Order: sequence, then structure tokens, then C-alpha cells
Amino acid sequence: MANVITRTVSGATDWFTQRAPGFLPFYKKHMSEYYAPKNFNVWYYFGSLALLVLVNQIVTGIWLTMNFKPSAAEAFNSVEYIMRDVPWGWLIRYMHSTGASMFFIVVYLHMFRGLIYGSYQKPRELVWVLGMLIFLTLMAEAFFGYVLPWGQMSYWGAQVIINLFGAIPYVGPELTEWIRGDYLVSDATLNRFFALHVIALPLVILLLVVLHLGALHEVGSNNPEGVDIKKVKDEHGHYKDGIAFHPYYTVKDLFGAGFFLTIFAFILFFEPTFGGLFLEHDNFNVANPLVTPEHIKPVWYFTPYYAMLRAIPDKLFGVMVMGGAVMILFLVPWLDRSPVRSIRYKGWITKTMITLFVIAFVTLGWLGLQAGSTTQTLVARIFTFYYFAFFITMPIWTKIDKTKPVPERVPAHD
Repeated sequence: MANVITRTVSGATDWFTQRAPGFLPFYKKHMSEYYAPKNFNVWYYFGSLALLVLVNQIVTGIWLTMNFKPSAAEAFNSVEYIMRDVPWGWLIRYMHSTGASMFFIVVYLHMFRGLIYGSYQKPRELVWVLGMLIFLTLMAEAFFGYVLPWGQMSYWGAQVIINLFGAIPYVGPELTEWIRGDYLVSDATLNRFFALHVIALPLVILLLVVLHLGALHEVGSNNPEGVDIKKVKDEHGHYKDGIAFHPYYTVKDLFGAGFFLTIFAFILFFEPTFGGLFLEHDNFNVANPLVTPEHIKPVWYFTPYYAMLRAIPDKLFGVMVMGGAVMILFLVPWLDRSPVRSIRYKGWITKTMITLFVIAFVTLGWLGLQAGSTTQTLVARIFTFYYFAFFITMPIWTKIDKTKPVPERVPAHD
């Protein structure tokens, strides 16, 4: 019986290989013969988790579009219909809304891992830039999706963000009208945002993810030590400090996915709004152009940048600061002048600067959720200044910081 199964599988494999000869080399290059460092730690789960959440967003998004109506008159009621009358519609909707927040959580942690382990340094600059393009596209995708339920915060959030483009000299008013498709945020706005959210941007994200992974597999993955595993090979030409991605890291990632999905399910079934962070309470009320919410604020993953915007009294300069806060991340590979990659071998200056950066970013996120008192505005200005100072002065403090010798190979304890 075992021989019959073996022959059947072998025959099916040969049949498939003859008709798709490029598949097996592709599989070997990116899975079974792609050697990854053997010392990956918990920080290296978040890349695969981001891919997992992306699949969740696409699948649940397809199901939601089957009952969602992208019109100002019917959008809110169609969401209510999904929640109340579509079998398991409430689950799919919460999987999508919770998935959006979890997406940004794993992406932020993935970016932070790259920052502390120097995963953007040569020869991985392109990997970082493509990752940042994914992040930028993801922000646009999340914003367009946030508008679709057509609740109070969706409507007024769109109103505030779109009006920011009006600060651009000369072309601002015409640009905002072009984005809205009307003189006000209306049915035309919702329709075009729906098209961008459901079709255009997901295709761009998928393309960028493929390019990101392709670029990564060309140069190889970084590791917590920042050691180049390609330096030492055995008699078979395999890297001594590396192991095949499949089956070792696919199994490890499955364990991480199981742990992540447990947390995901707990939030999904017990606290899907997460105290108003994942789904704002005002968004359970239908959009009303005549009633302004008491406190207009974006969803939590945009709040650090929103706090920077509010901290600047001049509208145009505030928009420039908010946009610059994202765009400056593209320059990190060329701002870091440290001779070592990993924070494990960097000195106290780097560790202090990164710690303060995390404090500044998290505090700005919290401030973006608040009403914005005089004291809060002052604190936001201080941390906004530090945010940009962190990157602008990076060539200086990374160069003068004392570093430890980096080992030639991955240490045995890893």
C-alpha cells in the first residue's frame, strides 16, 4: 500500500513538473533550498504574521463586498445588515476590522525589528524601501476602508483628511475637489474610495509583497547578530550558520501563527471594538453632515502622525511634517552610518536614542487620541521635534557610538 501511494505521488509530481518545469526550481529557491540564519528569534515572526493577516483581509474583504453597498444612502445600513442578518456576517466583519488593527500591530513590530537589527543596511536597502512602500500603500488602503462604513467618524475623518490637501498652495482647492469627486464628501467620494480599497490598492500591495520577498531572498535574511551567514559553507556548499527555510521555519512560523490566532480570536470574540480603539463608538452612528462629533480623531494606527499635525499651528507646515514623518523612514538605510548592524553590538548612545524614539512614538499615538489641551500640545511638539531629530542626527550618533566586535559566525548560544 505504501509503495502504491509513493508511486502515485511520484507520478503526479512528474506529471506536474513536465507541464510546469519552472515550479520546482522556484520552490527550491524560495523554500527548501533557501537557507535562513539558524538564530531567528521571536522578532522574526512578524513578517510571516503580516502575510497571514493580509490573506485574512483579502478573504474577509471579498465576503464583505458580497453584501456591502457603496453608496451614501445604503452603506451604513448594508453594514448593519451584514452584522445582523447575514449568517456569520458579524464574524466576518469583526475579522476584517480587527484584522486591520492587527495588521498595523505586526507591521509596526516588523519595522521595529528591522530598526534594531539593522536589516536595512547594505545589501538590503531595496528590501527596506519596498517594505516602506508597502507601509505607505497600507496606510492609504486602511484610510479608504475606514471611510466605507459611512459612520460619523468615517465621514468626518474623511472630511478632515481630504481638506488637508487644501493647504497645498495654488492647486489645493482643485485637488481636494478632485479627490472628493464633488464639492463635499458624498456618494461620489464613497464610490471611488470603494474602488481603490477593493481593487486598486490590494493589487499594488500584493505586487509589492512579491517584490519585497523576492528582493529579500536574493540577498538573504538578516539575523539578530547581524552576521553574514554566507561566509562559511560546508563541503556540500550549504551555509553552516543557516538552515533550510522549509521545513524548519515553516513549522516554527506555524507555531507563531497559532499563538497569534489565539490572541486574535480572544479579541474577536470578547472585545472586538477594543474599548473604542479598533472600532470607535461614534462610528456606530450613521454619518450626519450636520452633526460634528465632539472629538474627531483617526483610528489608533494613524494617531502618532495626527498628533504631529495638530502640534503645528500652521496648516501647510503641519501637513508637511505629517507627510515627512512617513517619508523620512525611506532614508534610514543611508542615514545609519554604524559599522555594525545589530543593536547587540552597538553602544549606549544608540540604545538610548532608540528607547527614547519608542517612548516618543507611543506617546504621540496616545496624544493623538486626546482632545489636545495646551499641555498635551506642548508635549506633542517636544516629541515631534525628537522624532525628526532622531533621524536627522542619525548619521552623527551612529558614527560616534562605540561598538563591540561582531563575531565571524553565529554564536553557539543562538
